[in-house]
Amino acid sequence: MSAKKTATPPRWLKPMNRVLLTVQRLGLGMKDLPVLTVPGRKSGEPRRTPLSVLDLDGKRYLLEGFPGADWARNARAAGTGTLSVGKTQERVRLVEVDPQDAVPVLRAWPVRMQDGAKIMRDAGVVDELTPEAFEGLAGRCAVFRLDDPDDVAG
Repeated sequence: MSAKKTATPPRWLKPMNRVLLTVQRLGLGMKDLPVLTVPGRKSGEPRRTPLSVLDLDGKRYLLEGFPGADWARNARAAGTGTLSVGKTQERVRLVEVDPQDAVPVLRAWPVRMQDGAKIMRDAGVVDELTPEAFEGLAGRCAVFRLDDPDDVAG
């Protein structure tokens, strides 16, 4: 069996994200849940998405868990956003990483972000929870580096 070229997030993911955002907003738990807020590419309205942030070699990364994910298209269009963890908010520049440069991040993902990796496997994005399987996502699922918004050199 090989991973599909396209994959659909599980039906429960969007409702679960709404629950997680509500729980966080009410301060009932999940205080460490990273939430990315970017303007919608069409509406301009703020769009909030809970995401896993991978710290690797002193830099932070986001992985588009499903090809064509709305949050990634919005991030690509906006170029900047706000990352919130608990009550701490940080403006970030969202830099899409070249597929070749994304390989180390992709290889680290199933090892360091096991829950998110399992969701991707269960949805058919990858066949296995191995660095090799995730490396195969280069060019298919975007990787974004989180930079200081004032750092224009990147």
